[in-house]
Amino acid sequence: MSTPNDSWLPSPDEPLFILAMDHRASFAKGLFNVPGTPSDDDLARMRDAKALIYEGLRHVAGSVRFGREGVLVDEDFGTDVVSRAKSDGVVLLMPIEKSGSRVFELEYGDHFADHIEAFDPDFFKTLVRFNPLDDDDTRRTQITRLAAVSDWAERSNRRWLVELLVPPTAEQLAAHRDQDGFDLEARPALTAQVIAELQEGGVHPTIWKLEGYETTGAADTVLAAVAAETVHPAKCIVLGRDAPLERVEHWLTVAASQQFVGFAVGRTIWEQPLREFLHGTVTGDHVVDVVAETYATLVDTYSRAYQSS
Repeated sequence: MSTPNDSWLPSPDEPLFILAMDHRASFAKGLFNVPGTPSDDDLARMRDAKALIYEGLRHVAGSVRFGREGVLVDEDFGTDVVSRAKSDGVVLLMPIEKSGSRVFELEYGDHFADHIEAFDPDFFKTLVRFNPLDDDDTRRTQITRLAAVSDWAERSNRRWLVELLVPPTAEQLAAHRDQDGFDLEARPALTAQVIAELQEGGVHPTIWKLEGYETTGAADTVLAAVAAETVHPAKCIVLGRDAPLERVEHWLTVAASQQFVGFAVGRTIWEQPLREFLHGTVTGDHVVDVVAETYATLVDTYSRAYQSS
């Protein structure tokens, strides 16, 4: 593995394959039954778990011939992974949003820049949940906060991602029968609408981290919205959303054929083997092997789709 230089950006010819494990609130509560402030022992266990997941990525290090390996990991539970990723030459991405917040909020408030500078990741990441039918105050608040981050990133020459989730309203869900119907029939156009609204409000990430699309036409709709911003051009990668492996592979196949530049997949890769390990039914070596195998499968799926497009 080679460390990307300061000007490197993923491209269709050299995509970025991110193992995502920046989960914090859901990681603590869902896997370790820690709903509040973790104890020192809780922190140690969660940090060990993230280090174990990362070993799966290291297990296939150097075998990825198309693209680059990356890891998205948090400061709270992933400081060991941060240092190892830097040493290994893995592309490092770190989140700055407050975990579990419905409205975008910075984890460290006005001090977010100090944390980015201290860890010096290749990219930082913000997550936002945004639907065009959200109330005006919520939309304005999120745009204002994200635009301030965008301004800082441009002034500081920092590369960053916006992870954009477009959750349906109850009315949208009912109108399209279920989540699958919403994803197929409504989400692509809504996502394009949100991207345009954010761009107009001054939000200009280096990369949009987006939910998967069922068809190439849907992907084209979103890519066109991103491409409409020519002053601040951006790329797109696809996320996994904890979907079954087969569905994630379909999303990656669509993305790779439509000029996306990689993926960021997390729980689909590591959640089940980690649960089994925490329940004492498998060994740590098993977790490493499953993470390595699943990650490699997704890389192969993406690579084959791109090469045949």
